[in-house]
Amino acid sequence: MNMTTRNSICWEDVQVGEELPIHERKITAALVVGGAISATHDYAEVHHDYHAARKAGADNVFMNILTTNGLIGKYLTDWAGPASEIKSIVLRLAVPNYPGDTMTITGTVTQKYQRDGQNLVEIEFIGRNSLGNHAAGRAVLALPGR
Repeated sequence: MNMTTRNSICWEDVQVGEELPIHERKITAALVVGGAISATHDYAEVHHDYHAARKAGADNVFMNILTTNGLIGKYLTDWAGPASEIKSIVLRLAVPNYPGDTMTITGTVTQKYQRDGQNLVEIEFIGRNSLGNHAAGRAVLALPGR
């Protein structure tokens, strides 16, 4: 067993119904703007220009879907460990993530199965903030076996 596997959750140890740890992420202007421009090259003004966001009907600049997807992916791999692999993430956006709020991410293992020689788990996740559900969806991760 190498170090990467040792620091990862093994498929055999995961149970359907298992809840992942709750994670709280502060939403800052730097996260919203940096995620849009630097990380994902999304130059839509609503993600970095307060006046453009207000003109579009938003309260402030707001997080783009790619940054949300990245935060969900980090949440999942922080739980599963470095030997895990995200096979798919499907998410739906609802209310915006604005600076000054906190997104609380939760997840539950809903399926566990083997396919094509891989040990897979499906996880339903929700990211909530003070306005309600920001993002919800499902992800499939491949986990190492023992």
